[in-house]
Order: sequence, then C-alpha cells, then structure tokens
Amino acid sequence: MVHTKEAQSTGELVRQMSEQMSRLVRDELRLARMELMEKGRHAGFGAGLVGAAGVTALLGGGALVAAAILALAIVLPGWASALIIGGGLVFLAMLVGVVGKQRVASATPPTPHRTMHSIRTDIDVVREGVRR
Repeated sequence: MVHTKEAQSTGELVRQMSEQMSRLVRDELRLARMELMEKGRHAGFGAGLVGAAGVTALLGGGALVAAAILALAIVLPGWASALIIGGGLVFLAMLVGVVGKQRVASATPPTPHRTMHSIRTDIDVVREGVRR
C-alpha cells in the first residue's frame, strides 16, 4: 500500500523517523569504525618504519660512539675518553626523554574527525527539519 505524505499518520511518521535515525546512527558508527581502522593501518605501518629506522640508527650510533672514544683516546687515556663520551650521551638521552615526555603529554587523543563532522551536520539537518 502506497502512502502519500498527506495520508500518513503521526504514528507512521514517528516510526519512519525512528527507523531512519537508527539507520543513520548505525551508518555513522560504521563510518567511524572504518575511519579509525584506516588510521590504525597507517599508524601501524609508520610505527614499523620508525622502529626499523631506530634499530639502524642505534647500530650507526654505536659505531660513531666507538669512533669518538677512539679519537679522544689519542689525547686522553681510554677510560677518560669513554667516561666523557658516555656522560655526554647520558645527558643527551635525558634531554630527549624530557622533550619526548612533554610531547606525549600534549598530544590529543585520536578522533575520527570526518565522522564527527558528519554527525554534527546530521544533527544540524535534523534540528532544522524539526524547526519547520
């Protein structure tokens, strides 16, 4: 049976609105889940690359530290050059750690921005429709 807008009862309109709102909420949740999964895949791949770069840098850094100790050992005893280079590295590690901690503390939580914008738009459209 085909209903025209004029022939639909208030109950029928409320039922349709309820179904449409349920479908809209499900679709928005599905969109948010897909968006977060996509961001997660990109973050995971990027984290793997950062890890590989870190291992490579660690190996290269070890070689450079050994070279610096050997170079300084030309003018100082070996133990003194190792102590000076080691102390400098510990200081640098503390400095980088403090800066990193500050950056992590100031980071915002990951949010599905497109989905949030879409939900706000949907809410505005519904509010506008209710006002009419």
